[in-house]
Amino acid sequence: MATNPTLGELLDAVIAAEDVLADLGESIDSEWSYVNDLRQSWTDRLADLATGPVGARPANSSVVEAIELAIDEAGRITDPHRAIDWLSTLPQVVLLAADTES
Repeated sequence: MATNPTLGELLDAVIAAEDVLADLGESIDSEWSYVNDLRQSWTDRLADLATGPVGARPANSSVVEAIELAIDEAGRITDPHRAIDWLSTLPQVVLLAADTES
């Protein structure tokens, strides 16, 4: 991650983590559609923020740390069912951390 990342750069990293979670969740055939709906809705919302005025703001160090910790936690997931749960959890945690910037 950049030394002084913007919120947009952090959100781009969250989108990449969401893709990894979705790829893992897709291994459950019966959940494929649900996983892709979750991925699309959350990544669309995160991408809108990342490319908007909010995304251009530099993130303070506590927000950077919180978001990086959330991404790291998501990266430890190996169970496809837990990955599906985290497709909603990760973005909500990140949005809560990013909201502390306002």
